[in-house]
Amino acid sequence: MRSVSDPAMATGNAHPQRITILLVDDFDDSRQMYAEFLTSCGFDVLEAADGVGAIAKALEHRPSVVVMDLSLPILDGREATRRLKGDPRTGHIPIIALSGHTLTSGPHSALETGCDRFLAKPCLPDDLLATVNEILAHAT
Repeated sequence: MRSVSDPAMATGNAHPQRITILLVDDFDDSRQMYAEFLTSCGFDVLEAADGVGAIAKALEHRPSVVVMDLSLPILDGREATRRLKGDPRTGHIPIIALSGHTLTSGPHSALETGCDRFLAKPCLPDDLLATVNEILAHAT
């Protein structure tokens, strides 16, 4: 399902640019799996293990998309999302919630917090890629 063979062209810009994804998850194995997959698809991937790190990396690097786990140590993903969406420097960055919290207001709560999409864990890498591509296609 790799619909964007060259992610640099995913934004439709006449001047191709590298697309950076910030992947935020406190589970190393999960973060590594998604990072390796997205890197193999041609994206630049930054990683953070908590909400504080996510905010710092988003402010420093201004990624094209943030993939945010909602259950994070130090600062949870909902609060990190609120802060990113409330900051004029990062408020425009699409955020995909990726969480196992599907039964107790997970999707609804994530969207109310400011996330642009919600994906339930476990999530196949191809499903994440399809959602990233969809968001990038609408970001133009």
